[in-house]
Amino acid sequence: MNAVLLTIAVMIALCLLRVPVPIALISAALLGGLHAGMDTGTAIAALNDNLLVGAQVGMTYVMIGAFAVAIARSGLLDLFAQKIAARVGTDKQATSKGMKWMLFAIFIACSLMSQNLVPVHIAFIPVMIPPLLAVFNRLRVDRRAIACILACSISFSYLLLPTGFGAIYLNEILMANVNEVGSAYDLSMTADMAPKAMFLPVMGIVAGMLVAVFITYRKPRDYVATELTEDAGSNAKQVEVKPLQLIATLAALAVALICQLQFDSLLVGAMIGFVILAAAGVFRWRAQDDVFTEGMRMMAQIAVIITIASGFAGVLDATGEIAPLVEASANLIGENRALGALIMLLVGLFITIGFGDSFASVPILAPIYIPLALALGFSPMATIALLGASAALGDAGSPASTITLGATSGLNADGQHDHVKDSVIPTFIHANFGMVLFAWVAAMVL
Repeated sequence: MNAVLLTIAVMIALCLLRVPVPIALISAALLGGLHAGMDTGTAIAALNDNLLVGAQVGMTYVMIGAFAVAIARSGLLDLFAQKIAARVGTDKQATSKGMKWMLFAIFIACSLMSQNLVPVHIAFIPVMIPPLLAVFNRLRVDRRAIACILACSISFSYLLLPTGFGAIYLNEILMANVNEVGSAYDLSMTADMAPKAMFLPVMGIVAGMLVAVFITYRKPRDYVATELTEDAGSNAKQVEVKPLQLIATLAALAVALICQLQFDSLLVGAMIGFVILAAAGVFRWRAQDDVFTEGMRMMAQIAVIITIASGFAGVLDATGEIAPLVEASANLIGENRALGALIMLLVGLFITIGFGDSFASVPILAPIYIPLALALGFSPMATIALLGASAALGDAGSPASTITLGATSGLNADGQHDHVKDSVIPTFIHANFGMVLFAWVAAMVL
């Protein structure tokens, strides 16, 4: 059996058995290396020698985590939630259809900003959503629609807009891997190519979100008005934010964005933003270590997985069995590019579902997908679209994904929103089916 196929199959199997993803990646990589005839020391060396690219991205994640926690400590998110809860707090206001659509628009805007402008990732969800559950109940909103809005909006924001987490995915991961692997095949990628290549796949996510809101979960759904729900709404009105904290937070966000755009470094921008918040007294000076550690803990799993995934890809390359696999796959598919694109997308979906992170999927898929796509005759733009979409498929909808976990953390504050039935399955269907279709079209027309 081909060592690359064996390695990926073992990795997926271990992830599905709920083995910790880092252990699954390392174990599968070493097993694949041994199967290819490498000794243990050589396999470990191949793993270690390729950790650098992933480690750089991982450090950025850690710093963003610290910055996100610092922003949360500033009270900005609580203030925003308070204003929304106060705006929709009366029975008269909270029963109008216009209010429902306004809330949906706010969730989309907040999801976009959480990835690109105010890089707090999913931290805004457990702050903003619980105070509004009582309002959702009065509006009879199906919370599955909200889960789809949150998951789809978060996904298409980092897949299309090259700032914040989008800069990490599109530039530091996708572009870096395309240029590294593609150098052997005369394929190079520039930053302006990523949004163009990902536009059609992202429109598939948007289409899925619209189907969820206007068709699948359009009908009213009733929930029990619990004491916990009402308490969450009332607690949101007790937040007080000092003007200095608010000004410092806005300044930190502005400086972080400027540094990101000017120096193309989200790590530096997040670090400077963190320092500004600390110096302004948003949290106690002595609490800096605690804030940083909390942020690091929030992002540690993703950072570690991305780092190890780079080493995993290095072992795949070191086996020397990628080229035979690509050649065999190309011969099997023949000239049927449509079938080839569909298979690549579905395999990417299956892999990402296994460990629930699109950022770590790119370095795993790139060594195989780039030569295979080029061998099948796909253009450079189509190749980028196939790789970027294949890695992103399954992120929204995986039980282990931070996106679906974040949606559940907010919507299940009163115990009436099941993680699998109400978050995982709805987001999997609506975010991924549309993306598969539109990404397939992108591969055929680009």
